[in-house]
Amino acid sequence: MLRELVKRWANHKIMVRWLSRFFYYLDRYFIARRSLPALNEVGLTCFRDLVYREVNGKVRDAVISLVDQEREGEQIDRALLKNVLDIFVEIGMGQMNFYENDFEAAMLEDTAAYYSRKASNWILEDSCPDYMLKSEECLKREKDRVSHYLHSSSEPKLLEKVQHELLFIYANQLLEKEHSGCHVLLRDDKVEDLSRMYRLFSKINRGLDPVSNIFKQHVTAEGTALVKQAEDAASNKKAEKKDVVGLQEQIFVRKVIELHDKYLAYVNNCFMNHTLFHKALKEAFEVFCNKGVAGSSSAELLATFCDNILKKGGSEKLSDEAIEETLEKVVKLLAYIGDKDLFAEFYRKKLARRLLFDKSANDDHERSILTKLKQQCGGQFTSKMEGMVTDLTLARENQTNFEEYLSKNTNVNPGIDLAVTVLTTGFWPSYKSFDLNLPAEMVKCVEVFREFYQTKTKHRKLTWIYSLGTCNIIGKFEPKTMELIVTTYQASALLLFNASDRLSYSEILTQLNLTDDDVVRLLHSLSCAKYKILNKEPNTKTISPTDYFELNSKFTDKMRRIKARICFRIFGLTFIPLPPVDEKKKVIEDVDKDRRYAIDASIVRIMKSRKVLGHQQLVMECVEQLGRMFKVISSPFVVCTLQHNSFLNSAHSNDLHCNVDVQPDFKAIKKRMEDLITRDYLERDKDNPNMFRYLA
Repeated sequence: MLRELVKRWANHKIMVRWLSRFFYYLDRYFIARRSLPALNEVGLTCFRDLVYREVNGKVRDAVISLVDQEREGEQIDRALLKNVLDIFVEIGMGQMNFYENDFEAAMLEDTAAYYSRKASNWILEDSCPDYMLKSEECLKREKDRVSHYLHSSSEPKLLEKVQHELLFIYANQLLEKEHSGCHVLLRDDKVEDLSRMYRLFSKINRGLDPVSNIFKQHVTAEGTALVKQAEDAASNKKAEKKDVVGLQEQIFVRKVIELHDKYLAYVNNCFMNHTLFHKALKEAFEVFCNKGVAGSSSAELLATFCDNILKKGGSEKLSDEAIEETLEKVVKLLAYIGDKDLFAEFYRKKLARRLLFDKSANDDHERSILTKLKQQCGGQFTSKMEGMVTDLTLARENQTNFEEYLSKNTNVNPGIDLAVTVLTTGFWPSYKSFDLNLPAEMVKCVEVFREFYQTKTKHRKLTWIYSLGTCNIIGKFEPKTMELIVTTYQASALLLFNASDRLSYSEILTQLNLTDDDVVRLLHSLSCAKYKILNKEPNTKTISPTDYFELNSKFTDKMRRIKARICFRIFGLTFIPLPPVDEKKKVIEDVDKDRRYAIDASIVRIMKSRKVLGHQQLVMECVEQLGRMFKVISSPFVVCTLQHNSFLNSAHSNDLHCNVDVQPDFKAIKKRMEDLITRDYLERDKDNPNMFRYLA
């Protein structure tokens, strides 16, 4: 039937064409003047009315039957189908309504029914990868079918039907298959299957939403498992050395970086860099990256990890290229950290320690990570840290100038080698300055350097932080002469015994002008620690106000150069500066304080420009403004350290104080609004308490 129809249609077209030529004059002039249909149109209309309308139903069923046979793997005459379907197209004389209504609609309905039957069986029998393979092959064949005999306009409709029946209807069931679903593919690293899943589900409306949700859940679960694993490992090591606990935390950060690398590669390669999966990855990492491990926040862990890479003697032994790559990955992880201000606080403390104590392994790496942080978080985030690095460069030049000054002015020679590091207060941590009574030799050093500094500038004030200095002193003991590396406080205490053989606790306290806590730690380090440079009476392990001390003339050690450690550790270093302070607690308190300043500044800035504003609108604008700060990391606040001196081989500070942007909560904003009202920055409207007015 189909071949006969094609033959009759071809003959009819030939007859119509010849008739049009025979009656060309009539067709061109007579018909045109009387607005009658053209001969070609009349010929096609006759075939449509006399033949097509009688057989189109049977023809349609026959064609659909052949299409189904081909879908089952049988061979059919594609050329014949192409010719038959051309009749449906040509009979419309430029319109597609006959093709669409008389054939396409029924063909699409049959296609949906066919693939519905197939899908209902496949979903029960096949695994997720096998099901997707069959679905992809079906889509490919349907596309091929369009190119061979269906009209091109049918392609999107046909593929949509197939995708709906095979993928849309069974999407959740397919993705959540127990032993082969999306979770399993992610767990088993089935990259090819995941790529196929993306190709298939990206073609259906909102098809990627459930895939991205599963991806997010999987990454979150893996990250949370890492956190739990690190917590368990750290708790198991509590009774052992603290360094082991710290090592576990370093391993945790390294595993998080590896996890991020793995799933970022999935996003870029399997999921074609789609924004939905970037968002899912970001949200997943934000969940577990903001959880603490062994009492340490993620911000602190990242800062410590960077410190371990950048300092001398760190456990991470990497090449320069590997260090650069790792730092790049750490900065990427920072984007997921909620408390970026805490990271800045901890990082600057550790940066100060590396710079001041000459613990930095490579200055280029220090500048490199600052550049990366600047690109990620904004210029103001790193301005203080960049100032710290610049300060050290200027301090070296200043020391060189000081040495030249001493060589030219022999009359002002301090008598001992002196190295001083002068820092800018605004960039560095702040330290309490104690009025230590220095020995005469050290007093002369201070005066000589002050005179030199005044030749350079008279508008700056030097504040000396003796607690951060170190001294190399020569101890002449009976067994042998030894070099002692001690703090300025320890050196001051030891030099007292040049003038006295025996001193009481109270005499040392008075002569040094230190607090009881400081003197206890100081004397403990010299008489009860590893190196007993002083003898104590009575010979106990604790220091009391009734004790007496004298130089241990028989002191010796197998090394000729030793470092006397202070019994108190702070910020990971051993010296004697201040009473014990919970560093984490202090950092958090400083950050909270600076967050209050940030919220205050935002509220005042908004009200100053708006003058009158409702409560809800003010809160939302404040959140929006501080939210931008949070995402962009702009505006670090107070960072300061006092100028520093060190005697005979300088040693310095490692503390820090700073704040950066934070996402506030509504309660904090409301509390700051009330505080600003009490300080007469704002007032409530008398008629409407939800309205605020700015007070100039």
